[in-house]
Amino acid sequence: MDYAKVCLHRGEERDIRSGGWWVYDNEIDWIDDICTDGGIVDVLDSRMQFVARGYFNRRSKIAVRVLTRDESEIIDRDFFRRRVETTWKFRQSLGFSNACRVVFGESDGLPGLTVDKFGDYLSFQTVSLGMEQWKPDIIEILVELFQPKGIYERNDVPVRAKEGLEQITGCVYGEVPPLTTIREHDAAMLVDIAHGQKTGHFLDQQENRGRIAPYCPGRTVLDLCCHTGGFSIHAALYGAASVESVDVSEEALQMVLDNANANGVADKITTTCGNVFDIVRNYADDGKRYGLVICDPPAFAKSRKALDGAYRGYKELNLRSMKLVEPGGFLVSCSCSQFMTPELFLKMLREAAADCGRQARLLEILMQSRDHPATINAEQSHYLKGYILQII
Repeated sequence: MDYAKVCLHRGEERDIRSGGWWVYDNEIDWIDDICTDGGIVDVLDSRMQFVARGYFNRRSKIAVRVLTRDESEIIDRDFFRRRVETTWKFRQSLGFSNACRVVFGESDGLPGLTVDKFGDYLSFQTVSLGMEQWKPDIIEILVELFQPKGIYERNDVPVRAKEGLEQITGCVYGEVPPLTTIREHDAAMLVDIAHGQKTGHFLDQQENRGRIAPYCPGRTVLDLCCHTGGFSIHAALYGAASVESVDVSEEALQMVLDNANANGVADKITTTCGNVFDIVRNYADDGKRYGLVICDPPAFAKSRKALDGAYRGYKELNLRSMKLVEPGGFLVSCSCSQFMTPELFLKMLREAAADCGRQARLLEILMQSRDHPATINAEQSHYLKGYILQII
């Protein structure tokens, strides 16, 4: 099959040939007149040699998103079905079944597509114009492969505007209830697929929630920015003496209490609503101490320009969190900002420990769950990092 052509400036093919996924608009020398936004194009180097095939959008800074580097591979419905089927088999081979991210964009060779599985229900996002063209086929493929009770579209993300797309949400297949229950380790967690954060639930921390088990028995736990209580519920089930769940959202804290009741740990969990910076400052001034503090805030740096301010915010929050840890206790600290690299985040933690006069021992390094595999050729896919520290 013959596709429209996009030709790169000399040398601009190196990133794609080394595994990159995006062609930026300023890397392009010329474009075929027949190129259509959202359509499939072949990317050529300056010697007119094939580099990759992907979808094109002249309205986006990311002009081409790569689908394949195999010139013989046709982009059709069967292509997308094979890719989704492969991603699901991979997750199953890792032991995921009830709840997981089935498709993680570029990392799974499907740029612009996210699919999450919540038991018998699926949630998806299409954040590129090219993938949007294939949305009807993607929905059909998901029905064929998973036979779900319902599929919900969560295209309520601002990034769609950069592709010239409107925000849209709604059930596109079957029925999706207001709440559904998933299994994470030994916990039953309620998920609001239509209105919950991201595509319904923070699945990227699923494996990390299991990693806190050794640090919980008999300890008092403070879970900061707890959302619906993923870490809180696990801490209680892992033997914590008590758990205080802190969030700025009353709705999220009600879900914490509902989850606590569903797991039989309501007697261990209390909730506090408020600004997390104010709360940790006041608690430190009051001399409060906890055996385990979990600090998992939303992304402070959503762009490189915001990184300096975000660094200061992370440092203040972690410094005050360290002050709240009893001697010999533990701090679990995470960042979901792709611009805050693991090295920079660890540097911030070292400075925070020094400034509050505490020693910190590194016990575990965390990243997003394996159903969110990070490709080393796409920095944006390795966004979640964390450390488990013992605070002396």
